[in-house]
Amino acid sequence: MEFSHTSVLLNETIENLKIKPDGIYVDGTLGGAGHSSHICERLSATGRLIGIDQDEAAIAAAGKRLEPFQNQVTIIRSNYCDMVPHLAEIGVTGVDGILLDLGVSSYQLDNAERGFTYREDVPLDMRMDQRNALSAYEVVNDYSEENLSRILHEYGEERFARKIAHNICVSRQQAPIRTTGELIEIIKRSIPAKIRATGGHPAKRTFQAIRIEVNQELTVLSESLDGMIDLLNDGGRLCVITFHSLEDRIVKNIFRKNEHPCTCPPEFPVCVCGKKSKGTVVTRKPILPGEEEMETNPRSKSAKLRVFERKV
Repeated sequence: MEFSHTSVLLNETIENLKIKPDGIYVDGTLGGAGHSSHICERLSATGRLIGIDQDEAAIAAAGKRLEPFQNQVTIIRSNYCDMVPHLAEIGVTGVDGILLDLGVSSYQLDNAERGFTYREDVPLDMRMDQRNALSAYEVVNDYSEENLSRILHEYGEERFARKIAHNICVSRQQAPIRTTGELIEIIKRSIPAKIRATGGHPAKRTFQAIRIEVNQELTVLSESLDGMIDLLNDGGRLCVITFHSLEDRIVKNIFRKNEHPCTCPPEFPVCVCGKKSKGTVVTRKPILPGEEEMETNPRSKSAKLRVFERKV
């Protein structure tokens, strides 16, 4: 299956990166290189792009798409959480812009064998990096009922989390739950028919929650942003595209903390904690896709772009 992905908020992201022709830029979620190819078009012969992705199929597709810029491009197969040490290994200690597009690619969603989809009956997987040991199968079959319920509630904001978790545990006592179809049937039995009739596919929230757990998406995000901000040169920008409220909240709070890190009580006349601002939140409100983009690419509807600019 060909790797394809429509880049969300493409023009808005490129504009907000404020690309310098001779700058160094990092795409931490390279995917099919949709955003990166447009970054490369704006670089001079001395500019540089470093692309990072954990998905083998994405690496192959991006390498092919970026062939015209191969002298300016370095591609690393890894999780963006290891960006700082990987860049240090190749002698890069400061960059002029970083991009994260946290959405699951169209390829991953549409390639049934990857197990992200709830529209076909395929083996449970959901790993963005298939070298990892933990897959959706282990989460569904090995996690305790309490832990499953917590994940579905916190990561999927699923109102029937307890019932779904209970029914998963009852079902797997008879036989392991091996496929997305088997899991979907359990979810459907756990949600009242009246509720199932509205609000989209009944498995959407559960699948989102399991995917986040399998790939540790929120942990990786929350533990990576501070290091990325430190990596930026003066005036460099970090652009992050999120697709659900949990991700967006993490980005908003970390950006705000880096702009206003002071922990002194408000009644103190001067700061004594010594924590200095690292920059400015460019986007007081997130940038959203326009109506035309949402019509042509329905998967963009929940996208939000937030931007931070480093001040050294």
